[in-house]
Amino acid sequence: MALLKRFVLKPSTFSRCLAGGVSSEIGRAHSAFAFGGPARTNTGENRPYFRCGHVRTLHSEAPHGTSIEVDLNRLDGEDTGIVEMQMCREKARNSLGRVFVAQMRELVATLHHDAAVRVVVIRSMVPGVFCAGADLKERAQMANVEAEHFVHGLRSLMNEIAALPMPTIAAVDGFALGGGLELALACDLRTAAHTAQMGLIETTRGLLPGAGGSQRLPRAVGFSVAKELIFTGRRVGGEQARQLGLVNRAVQQNQAGDAAYRDALSLAREILPQAPIAVRMAKEAMNRGIEVDIASGMAIEGMCYARVIPTRDRQEGMKAFIEKRKPNYIGE
Repeated sequence: MALLKRFVLKPSTFSRCLAGGVSSEIGRAHSAFAFGGPARTNTGENRPYFRCGHVRTLHSEAPHGTSIEVDLNRLDGEDTGIVEMQMCREKARNSLGRVFVAQMRELVATLHHDAAVRVVVIRSMVPGVFCAGADLKERAQMANVEAEHFVHGLRSLMNEIAALPMPTIAAVDGFALGGGLELALACDLRTAAHTAQMGLIETTRGLLPGAGGSQRLPRAVGFSVAKELIFTGRRVGGEQARQLGLVNRAVQQNQAGDAAYRDALSLAREILPQAPIAVRMAKEAMNRGIEVDIASGMAIEGMCYARVIPTRDRQEGMKAFIEKRKPNYIGE
């Protein structure tokens, strides 16, 4: 694991952002879902939604009287190495308020330097909602300069999420509007339920995507399609999002309302057994390479490849192939 710690990546210029949104847009749908259910386990199976107060906190510090709005859940057993970032600001539908953003930033910083984490799944614990976007009640109380500073902080947070060295998967089981979609776009991969609704709706509120949406969406769906979606503020469902390339997978919603999460967990399990240093270097090569000309991209690939050559995992991969068995990668 020591060698993997050396390969923790630093934020770079290819990383991008998050901002705006309208939490009021999803109130009616949110109220249609019931809360509660059995207690949660760490096995990755049979995980119904529950009230956010039940989330086990992993924050290093929690100011007295401050509720947990974003938390981490480290899976165990065969799923060891998968970490869930759970958004659980139930009353405000995971809108991006000050406390929510501060807690998420703290957890992202923790993940960035954790060599034991192989995959991160970002999910909502609030039924029917992924992230409602901006907290407009807070935003309305901000002066212009303060609002601009806050959005800059959101942009910085999403850069940090995009720069996480391990793969990240957004599980979109409900509304992801404005900053909520920008949060999903900051992840490497996205799964969505057919019933999910996604859109950069800022132009309908006199704004434009302010934390990466104007940059990430064109890279995901193409320039012309992104312009159409942003200019119109249009929303798309999960299946249309898959067809556009906005999400990797789209699945029918289940009775528990967590079909996208379950699909994201399945995808994480496919990534989990692969060589973690190789996966991290592949992410680095692709993310940095896409921002430059192909000759420079080839040079980046070569540098990343050179960092994999001396690893014990590479030797294990070759040995396992010769011995016709599954490799056991340890991140060294």
